[in-house]
Amino acid sequence: MEVFPGNLSLLTLLLLTPGIACRAGSVADAAPGNGTRPNIVFVLADDLGFHDVGYHGSRIRTPVLDQLSADGVRLENYYVQPICSPTRSQLMSGRYQIHDGIQHSVFWDDQATGLPLGSPTLADKLRESGYSTHMVGKWHLGFHTEEYMPNSRGFDSSFGFLGGHEGQYYHTRAYKKKKYLDLRADGVPVRDQEGRHSTDMYTDQGVRRILDHDVTKPLFLYMAYSVPHSPHQVPAVYEEQYSDIADKNRRTVAGMITHLDEAVGNLTQALKDKGIWDNTILVFSTDNGGPIGDACINYPLRGGKWTLWEGGVRGVAFVTGGKNIVLDRGAVNRELMHVTDWFPTLVGVAGGDFNGTKPLDGVDQWDSLSTGASTTRKWVLHNIDSKNKKKGKKLFPDTFDTRIRAAIRVGKYKLITGNPGWGKWVPPPETNSSIVEIKESKKNLWLFNIDKDPEERRDLSAKKPKVVKRILKLLQKVNSKALPPFFPPHNPLANPKLHGGVWGPWQ
Repeated sequence: MEVFPGNLSLLTLLLLTPGIACRAGSVADAAPGNGTRPNIVFVLADDLGFHDVGYHGSRIRTPVLDQLSADGVRLENYYVQPICSPTRSQLMSGRYQIHDGIQHSVFWDDQATGLPLGSPTLADKLRESGYSTHMVGKWHLGFHTEEYMPNSRGFDSSFGFLGGHEGQYYHTRAYKKKKYLDLRADGVPVRDQEGRHSTDMYTDQGVRRILDHDVTKPLFLYMAYSVPHSPHQVPAVYEEQYSDIADKNRRTVAGMITHLDEAVGNLTQALKDKGIWDNTILVFSTDNGGPIGDACINYPLRGGKWTLWEGGVRGVAFVTGGKNIVLDRGAVNRELMHVTDWFPTLVGVAGGDFNGTKPLDGVDQWDSLSTGASTTRKWVLHNIDSKNKKKGKKLFPDTFDTRIRAAIRVGKYKLITGNPGWGKWVPPPETNSSIVEIKESKKNLWLFNIDKDPEERRDLSAKKPKVVKRILKLLQKVNSKALPPFFPPHNPLANPKLHGGVWGPWQ
């Protein structure tokens, strides 16, 4: 049965559902270095294209990210979600969005929704393990009541904005054609940062958390930057480095990414100045692929943000750290990994447990990251969105409905159904190469061998119907455990003019 690695049967594969391999661990057996709990810094970029780091061949200069990743482990078979909130929810919960009913879209500011409260977050579990926990930057996990705010979800401190995007300099977001402030420190509106670029502002906050840290406790710092997400704005000194790029928007995005690269360098320097870098794990990840047509590039991958093509879900990521952190240094890790895996992996190295946690979909990847061992993960669910408009005719009776928008990676194969989104290949504009698109208006089923064809150019669904049917049966089984999508109506009570002119809890 070639569909499943190692000739695994469907039943066996289902028994290997992600999450089974999570280990509770202890400080003694989980510590990645000298037996002490490591500091953990997690840097999340916003809309970073797969192509747009130097070590992926980009024109954009990212010397810090290039060097840190070269000193650590580059993750080249790593998946996130195609949009912001689901990736952030899965990072914080270790659970697929279908198991929490949040598979349809992002959390909009005027919806009474967010990351469900019924299970502890990554920050909760690390704080239980004795960590000081701090969040800086973009939240985007719901804020309609105080219970959904960062300081109620495991963070000792928070500084940043609550919604999906905001101005890089003015920290506002529009509602009903008016702009309202979205910037808070521990829930209190911050009104004195107008004119400061978000990357500089958040880096200063992160450096402060590091330098003020009480070293008798381990540190967890979550740095969720808002670049290179639009609006595309950057100090001129960074954009001027790319004056040879004709496309103005692309110049700005390039400058934003180089600015972010410098910011990560400032964070690592602060860790060294504080004397805690040697015992620190640093993870870098994007939240989704770059948006098509918005100057962020995923080439040679197909598609981008909001799509189920590889350009939307395959992410830039690496893990690195100081000399006390045992890693498979210099490796390019091609083991299958998903953003849900960070929850059990980081709780594990922190010596924590999973008491009170709902069943996890993530698996502990530390052995793979530290020694290069094979992962226990055999498949990744990209999404099943039954609320999205169905497409085409149902194929293969008695299996998963191919009209539904969904995608799953099983071993070397990836299956897509329904409407995956815009499937273009968009090269960097500075190359003067052509955009390529295949017109498939009625098609609703694709099968790719991602190991051999990561660009998704050769659909195998017609040639391998047995493989298709087996994976559809798996998708049907997975879908039987899904909660219905929860997507409440937009509520005018969220209007910031009713709440002091500031975005924040409104219900």
